[in-house]
Amino acid sequence: MKLNCDMGESFGQWKMGNDAAVMPWVDMANIACGFHASDPDHMSETVMLAKAHQVDVGAHPGYDDKEGFGRRSIPHSHQAIANLVAYQVGALSAISQYHGVEVSYVKPHGALYNDMMADEGIFTAIVESVSKLNLNRKTPLKLMILARVDNTAYSALASKYQVELLFEAFADRAYDEQGLLVARSLPGSVYHDSTRIRQQVAEFSAGYVTTISGTKLKLRADSICVHGDNDESIAVVKTLHGDLHP
Repeated sequence: MKLNCDMGESFGQWKMGNDAAVMPWVDMANIACGFHASDPDHMSETVMLAKAHQVDVGAHPGYDDKEGFGRRSIPHSHQAIANLVAYQVGALSAISQYHGVEVSYVKPHGALYNDMMADEGIFTAIVESVSKLNLNRKTPLKLMILARVDNTAYSALASKYQVELLFEAFADRAYDEQGLLVARSLPGSVYHDSTRIRQQVAEFSAGYVTTISGTKLKLRADSICVHGDNDESIAVVKTLHGDLHP
């Protein structure tokens, strides 16, 4: 099972995260593409950092909303969603090509990610965009989505468009009885204790997760999202890397 992390989210003089400290301990870097965060210089620096550590590069497109860090839902038409994904993936692909690296997957960011998982129409627009981007690629882009108890409908749609899905779980987030993430506004939604985080990752490796109320649910994940925006979380990333790559 691979670790992924959102990266390249600094912008101009504004710094977000600690990519240099985290990159050696992850397998996949979800790199911001300029809409919710980042700029050409930071995108370039992050791609080079990923290349140096042999980390897979993924595009991390979001709504065009730097002020809200892409965490606010913005209504779009079907075609507008497809266009904004294509635009951002294209930007990162060009910078990656410049450095001799290939983008291998797409993981939407923030509100776009949440909207995709809540609205089949938005998911379809994103899958359609990825599918069309794959027409001229030797190695097709994959699409990363939230691992849920039942992703049958989304898997069928992705198969229709010949897009391979990667299922993602979250190391430090609590899950509810439906196998969905507990809203950040609720108490206990985010885990800060390293022991609890390690326990949850071990559960993912075994194919299940314990909900916030104690129920065990089957859950299959290909990748686990970790965060590295402070010293404590960086230490956890190192530990999880050791757990998953002994």
